[in-house]
Amino acid sequence: MFTSGQWIVAIIFVIAFIILMIYSYNKDKKLHKKNYKGVIWVLVGFISFILFLFLIKFLMK
Repeated sequence: MFTSGQWIVAIIFVIAFIILMIYSYNKDKKLHKKNYKGVIWVLVGFISFILFLFLIKFLMK
């Protein structure tokens, strides 16, 4: 399906992409802490809403 050269290019690309993402995240870590303080509560609310919908679905059966 893929040649060995294509596999090598894909692996190099994945490794370079992961390294770049880690570098970018570490560079912006201080900014993220300042701008996204209450984001965890949005995630908790979203997960709670989804669980509530599943609870209603199973109770209505």
